[in-house]
Amino acid sequence: MNGGPSGFNNAPITRTFVVACCLFTILFGIQGRSNKLGFSYQDIWRKLQLWKLIVSVFAFSSTPELMFGAYLLYYFRVFERQIGSNKYSVFVVFSLVVSSLLQLFAQAFLNDPALNMLTSGPYGLIFSSFVPFFFDIPVSTRFRVTSISFSDKSFIYLAGLQLLLSSWKRSIIPGLCGILAGSLYRSNVLRIRRLKFPEFISSFFSRLSFPSVGGTSPAPPPRNAPTFAARQVEANYGGPMSSAPEPPEESIATLVSMGFDRNSARQALVHARNDINAATNILLESQAH
Repeated sequence: MNGGPSGFNNAPITRTFVVACCLFTILFGIQGRSNKLGFSYQDIWRKLQLWKLIVSVFAFSSTPELMFGAYLLYYFRVFERQIGSNKYSVFVVFSLVVSSLLQLFAQAFLNDPALNMLTSGPYGLIFSSFVPFFFDIPVSTRFRVTSISFSDKSFIYLAGLQLLLSSWKRSIIPGLCGILAGSLYRSNVLRIRRLKFPEFISSFFSRLSFPSVGGTSPAPPPRNAPTFAARQVEANYGGPMSSAPEPPEESIATLVSMGFDRNSARQALVHARNDINAATNILLESQAH
């Protein structure tokens, strides 16, 4: 299972976040300060080290955590493609702010010496993203290993579990706070899902350019030319069904915002009889071939 086309196409917020996490983690790791960046109630409120509010969001405390965290952030770019960079930036800010507040309350009320300093990194955003991942991302393949059943989503859950247990209590609390923040966002608390930032904020991240792996991007195909994905959909599922209604423009736009091209999105919707979840499965399966 993948999050659509490879790379950070149509995901500038995710791209900026992943690059920032890598730079902050490497920088503070070289300085030998990575184990001192954890989220601490005493440092923030009593010593007024407010800079930790920023640094603790971006810098992971170890290289393995960076690897798992960056992988999950990269995978979850599918949500930015689905709802757009503007709304996704609201989701990012809401998840980080709410999970940070919940972590402060947990430290203040649990009064556990082991929780004096929680692990650093964007745990709030990562585990908040598991809420829409659980509810909105369909399973495309299932398989069995001996008597245990798995799906393509199992690998994402295993990566999240590894990250959640990486520092035991110090990482479990931020993870649980992130899941709660994601649940609040999904329940549309204070109508947060309708909120949008001014356009110049999200467009700022779109203007940020980072070197792309593999050089320049290939030129887009002609408007009416079938792409490889579109040809693969037709090869796997046959020609268009004459009795199927024309897909609504809104459904096509949703799939395009997830990173799929327009022609293959339309054909997948035709074969799926305008069921957008089934169409997503068709597109993902066509990319796997």
